[in-house]
Amino acid sequence: MTKAIALAALVILTASAQKKPEVVSQTVWSPKATKLPGWTGPHKPHTKLAEVLAAHKGQANWSHLVVDDEHLNAQYIQMAPGASTRRRMHPDTREWWVIQAGQIRFTIDGQEPFVARKGYLVQVPYRTFYKMETVGTEPSLRFEVNIAKAKTQYPSDEKPPDVPGYEFLKTTVAGQGKYEGGNRPYIDFANVVNGTESQRRFIADDRAVSNIIFGDVAKLPPAKDSDKGHFHPECAEFWVVLLGTIEYKMEGAGMIYATEGDIVYAPRMHWHRPRFGGTGNSARLAMNGYQDISHLFEAH
Repeated sequence: MTKAIALAALVILTASAQKKPEVVSQTVWSPKATKLPGWTGPHKPHTKLAEVLAAHKGQANWSHLVVDDEHLNAQYIQMAPGASTRRRMHPDTREWWVIQAGQIRFTIDGQEPFVARKGYLVQVPYRTFYKMETVGTEPSLRFEVNIAKAKTQYPSDEKPPDVPGYEFLKTTVAGQGKYEGGNRPYIDFANVVNGTESQRRFIADDRAVSNIIFGDVAKLPPAKDSDKGHFHPECAEFWVVLLGTIEYKMEGAGMIYATEGDIVYAPRMHWHRPRFGGTGNSARLAMNGYQDISHLFEAH
């Protein structure tokens, strides 16, 4: 056997070994709540970024809670120029951000510091210290997401903040999260738009997932009024619009047209049909609490 033939055989065997397993579709009886859970607490079908900004007009530093359910917690946070977070980490959870405005210098253990601007998607694994600081002359605005009820730890050589209901004890903890399984410190969404970035899964974690969904409505078949979309039986799903307009048909909320920076939230059990809207390319960042969340479509 020549080297060329052997190499070709190796390529074929490698490609075969890496081939994804076939997805099996099953028709099943699925429970669908007759009384929908609806939107409770801070949740709204459509949180408009313009309204969030208007609610905090004149404030230099502020936070605005958007999601707080049994799986994830998310909020918009603005920091004034020169403002920074404490150096901190989370014992068991991965945290991530969508930078909406301004510039933030991230200092993450094990990484070269970098400045994230509008469109950057940034993440930090568990037990990894990091710090954020607004640089430049403009405030920074970020959409911050973590696992529900995540706790925060601080370095032993600094005084921790006062947190009602807690006392801070010096402890030891082993291990540290890594950037693996497709996770990276950041993705610059501008590179997705210009075609130089092909990765679409942003967060791959055993307790959360986040995907970039990017496309052009002109390449979709016409929408059907009868198309309900799908629902998730055990977890809510929400999205931040990264580009253009995203159209949502949602049970209990009707039609929603969300634009850049807006947040749309679908509670569990609610039919929803996200779709690229407007003209040209649009994109959304989808988030939920399961790596392979079930999408239940009506069987015909």
